[in-house]
Amino acid sequence: MKRQNQSSVVEFILLGFSNFPELQRQLFQVFLVIYLVTLIGNAIIIVVISLEQSLHVPMYLFLLNLSVVEVGFSAVIMPEMLVVLFNEKTMITFAGCFSQMYFILLFGGTECFLLGAMAYDRFAAICHPLSYPVIMNIRVFMKLIIFSWISGIIVATVQTTWVFCFPFCGNNEINHLSCETPAVLELACADTFLFEIYAFTGTILIVMVPFLLILLSYVRILFAILKMPTTTGRQKAFSTCASHLTSVTLFYGTANMTYLQPKSGYSPETKKLMSLAYSLLTPLLNPLIYSLRNNEMKRALMKLWQRKVDLHTFFN
Repeated sequence: MKRQNQSSVVEFILLGFSNFPELQRQLFQVFLVIYLVTLIGNAIIIVVISLEQSLHVPMYLFLLNLSVVEVGFSAVIMPEMLVVLFNEKTMITFAGCFSQMYFILLFGGTECFLLGAMAYDRFAAICHPLSYPVIMNIRVFMKLIIFSWISGIIVATVQTTWVFCFPFCGNNEINHLSCETPAVLELACADTFLFEIYAFTGTILIVMVPFLLILLSYVRILFAILKMPTTTGRQKAFSTCASHLTSVTLFYGTANMTYLQPKSGYSPETKKLMSLAYSLLTPLLNPLIYSLRNNEMKRALMKLWQRKVDLHTFFN
């Protein structure tokens, strides 16, 4: 390992799935397809909502922000992960590892609060439909969006700076697919007890609290749905909420298992699989769950496509 002043690591080695070299090339192909589908799906959502004026309402603007987060989250993790899988293991500089951890935490923290805000939006729309325009006006919407992004920035800045203040003077092999906090922390040759207390408390506040508020919102939503007079209305509301809850459970569940215990007893391979659930599957599923199966999104997409066809026909 290269050092400066005895303890300053200038590079780490990401091991990926190096214990299963025969699987790495197959995983590379699968993950590459998932990454491309994720980028295309979320990009379509961003473009459609940005260009279609009728979708400039809180529900879809929340979705636009969520897609921006998912694109960023995937772009931070997936390219490096693909390099690791293709080369079986790869080097990453100290600065590169710092940057990757920072943006993982930034986008992950922002997503935690965004999903909570989206649940509140659905609660207001379903449980208080008549007063919804007042409850979720533009000022409230902007405050929720700004709060989500600023919270992500604060979490990333505090946690990443703290982790990289520890000396790294032993093994420099990160037995993971990316520079996530628990994997990097295992290499620190110092007492990390205070940080673990902070990480546990932070996870409770950043992950568990929004998750519990989401569950509470959906309990209220469930009772409101059951009181709806028409079967069609109940089915539509159930469909929307079940989709949201599925994505939320996948994201929060695996994130909790990873970050509640930074030095947990899970095997390295189990940790990698849990990481894949929220870094790979959630960004892939969100476009399918929230938007591309939504009738208004489909109509807006068809309208934009027809507009493009008409312009092409006009100029030819």
